[in-house]
Amino acid sequence: MKTTLRTRIKSVTVAVMAAGLLAGCATSGNPKDPIEGFNRAMFAFNEGLDSAIVKPVATGYEAVLPSPIRTGVTNFFSNIEDVFIGVNNLLQGKVPEAFSDLGRVVINTTIGLLGVLDMASDAGLEKHDEDFGQTFGRWGVGNGAYVVIPVFGPRTARDTVGLILDSAVDPVGDHKPKGTRNAALVLRVVNKRANLLAADKVVEEAALDKYSYMRDAYLQRRRNLIHDGNPPRDLEASADEATDRPLSAEAETPEPRAELAPVAPVLLANTESAATK
Repeated sequence: MKTTLRTRIKSVTVAVMAAGLLAGCATSGNPKDPIEGFNRAMFAFNEGLDSAIVKPVATGYEAVLPSPIRTGVTNFFSNIEDVFIGVNNLLQGKVPEAFSDLGRVVINTTIGLLGVLDMASDAGLEKHDEDFGQTFGRWGVGNGAYVVIPVFGPRTARDTVGLILDSAVDPVGDHKPKGTRNAALVLRVVNKRANLLAADKVVEEAALDKYSYMRDAYLQRRRNLIHDGNPPRDLEASADEATDRPLSAEAETPEPRAELAPVAPVLLANTESAATK
C-alpha cells in the first residue's frame, strides 16, 4: 500500500514539477493558460497515444461486446466510484446527497449484483459526480494554472492535488493480486473510452482549434461541477476566469472526452508492478 501510494504521488508530482519549471522559463501571457506551449505539446502527446493505442482497442471492444455487457461493466465501476463520491459530498457538507450515494452503493452492491445492475437509479436515487478537486473548490481553493499532464490529461493545479488523493484511495488500483488489478484497470479504461467514441465526431466537427476547445470546455465544466451547475456571477468575473469563453450547449456535450486520461491507469499499473517486484 505504501509503495503504491508513493508511486502514484511521484507520477503526478513529477509531471506537475516539469510543468512548473517550464512555466518559470516561459509564459504565454494567458492568465488561465500560462504554460500553453508546454500544454499543447502534452496535448499532442496524449492525442497520439489515444489514436495509436487506446481508441483502436476501444473500438474493437465496442464491436465485440454487446451493449448490455458494456453497460454492466460501466455500472460495476460506477458503483465503486459512488463510495468516494459520497465521501466528497460529505466533506462538502452535502449530507443528504452523501446518504443518497451510500444508499446507491448498498442497493447496487446487493440486489444489483455487485453493481452490474443500476437498481438504485430505478429506485430514484440520483447519480452524482464529485471528486477531491471539486471538494477543494467548494472549500474555496482557486483553480491555479491550467496544465495538461502527460498521460493523465487536462487538469488545473487544484485538480492535480485532487487527482493525487483520488488515486490514493482508488480501490481498483489497490486490489490484489496484481494480475487481477491490472486487468481491471485496463478494462475500466477501455470501457470508458468506448463510451466516449460517439463524442469524437462532434468534437472534430465543432473545433477549429481542438486544444483551445477542449481547454475551455474542461474549465467550464469544472466550474459548473463545483457549483452544482449554478456558478455565481461574481465567479465568472473573477480575475482567474475573466478570459473564459462561453460555450454553447452543443460545445458542452462532448466535454468528458477532454477529461479522459485514456492510458493513465494502464501505465500507472505497470509502473506500480515494476516498483513492487
